[in-house]
Amino acid sequence: MKSPSTPNPSSPRVYTPSSFLTTTASRCPTSSPSTPSPIAARTSSSSTSRKTTDLSPLYIVATPIGNLEDITARALRTLREVRLIAAEDTRQTAKLLTHFNIATPTTSYFEHNKLAKLDYILEQLQAGDVALVSDGGLPGLSDPGYELIREAIARGITVVPIPGPSAIPTALVASGLPTDAFVYLGFLPRKSGDRARLLTLNADDPRTLICLEAPHRLLDTLAEIQHLLGDRRVAVCRELTKLHEEIFRGTVSEALTRFSPGEVRGEITLVLEGRTQPAAPEPWDEARIRAALRDLLALGLERKEAAKQIAAQSGWERREVYKITTEL
Repeated sequence: MKSPSTPNPSSPRVYTPSSFLTTTASRCPTSSPSTPSPIAARTSSSSTSRKTTDLSPLYIVATPIGNLEDITARALRTLREVRLIAAEDTRQTAKLLTHFNIATPTTSYFEHNKLAKLDYILEQLQAGDVALVSDGGLPGLSDPGYELIREAIARGITVVPIPGPSAIPTALVASGLPTDAFVYLGFLPRKSGDRARLLTLNADDPRTLICLEAPHRLLDTLAEIQHLLGDRRVAVCRELTKLHEEIFRGTVSEALTRFSPGEVRGEITLVLEGRTQPAAPEPWDEARIRAALRDLLALGLERKEAAKQIAAQSGWERREVYKITTEL
């Protein structure tokens, strides 16, 4: 990789959307010759730690979620110097490696082979360092990696995180919602009933909620959020760091108006306001109980689960609420 040319101090660099995903390798800063490679330093000074496991470290490397300029010099150096890269999609990772002139061999490690490949990858640590990467972001966060990392730790293998891009904190800090405490819900379930259970479970949490959702389910999910959690503030973050990045900020009802069916594209990160101080609760009469039960049953919840949720919200006895479900 060529060293970057010395910039003119009087001419600050400005990155425009046209530079997204087209960064040349020469723009990425290389490590300073005076800065020792972390892998080389470990090789020369870790004879004591090697006596414990005789295995090299497992590096957890964050990769860009859209804009190649977001990769760090440390991540590039690690990917160059390890013996093997375990990749969620070797084809996707090959594009990244080719772009930065990295020739390190890769092996697949994805959702459907992660358990079968676990021992193989850990065995490779006997021959040299291994880096784990996903298609974008930090491995282990809604991407394959957790099981491998857990087993490596259990075997006494050193696990070294190489931090970098991630959609979760990126969406959070750009949302305009509180960042002092938050809950990450992961990918929302595909089935409506499962989503309703997860959302209801977190309905009273005052912390900011973050989740990932597929574009074709966005409107259904927003409608369920409005019904189950109320018309809260939300940030719909789409295609983060990419050319067509969009961050919508408003209420859930406004988001439902903003996005049209069939027109939502790209990866979605939702940031949802936590429960605010509730107003004085309105009394639940039987008509309201019946209406709420019908809505939950229509979402696919079983009678017992629907009765449990409405009983908790209304203050009615669960047996009384369940009896009403049998009449619907």
